Amino acid sequence: MEFKVPTMAEMVASGEEPEILFWVGCAGSYDERAQKITRDICKILHHVGIKYAVLGTEESCTGDPAKRAGNEFLFQMQAMTNIEVLNGYNIKKIVTGCPHCFNTIKNEYPGLGGTYEVIHHTQLIQDLIAEGKLKAEGGESFKGKKITYHDPCYLGRANGVYEAPRKALEVLDADLVEMKRCKSNGLCCGAGGAQMFKEPEKGNKDINIERIEEALETQPQIIAAGCPFCMTMLSDGIKMKDKEQEVKVLDIAEITARANGLS
Repeated sequence: MEFKVPTMAEMVASGEEPEILFWVGCAGSYDERAQKITRDICKILHHVGIKYAVLGTEESCTGDPAKRAGNEFLFQMQAMTNIEVLNGYNIKKIVTGCPHCFNTIKNEYPGLGGTYEVIHHTQLIQDLIAEGKLKAEGGESFKGKKITYHDPCYLGRANGVYEAPRKALEVLDADLVEMKRCKSNGLCCGAGGAQMFKEPEKGNKDINIERIEEALETQPQIIAAGCPFCMTMLSDGIKMKDKEQEVKVLDIAEITARANGLS
């Protein structure tokens, strides 16, 4: 599927306004694995005919890692820069594939002068399914496949978004199984709070291994994720357990794109 993803600058230059801004995020821009998720989110937006744009080179880090690591000054500098750009374009609605970006823009930008309607891509997918624009047909069948979903901390416990990702999976007619620790009792993948960018402290076991062992207890064929950080940690865990042939880690956008014949 070939199409061009417009930037805000290009859209404004042609006198147009997008319905929604797609905030790609650092992982979605630079991490090779997360880039695939970014592409699938774009394919979904394109497929359903939503007029969208990205900021391109005008987008910079939301400041989440800086804030979580304790550098409030750097966070505010990064946030103010982004808010200036977003307000300059009169942005009203934002979708993002990263729960960290989602949480920061939704909950922490308003205090600095940036108020927007922010949704996570799983919420967008759920809405599109409810509207009948995404049907989970014409592509790969997930019928009877055993899928377990891992709740990202910043989507689940921090923002109470539990149903949207599950609804996006329910439409597949797959066999959905929950891990022991899920929803409000979910377990972190080990990458939040800027842990993604440093080595873990000494302990008995890495968190992502603990989480993967719990996921593997459900004997899944697919572990569904909704966050690029979780994707890295869960994929690393699968590699460590030597289960790459039997178990796939896929983002909900990737699963949706496959089921609708978009990827």
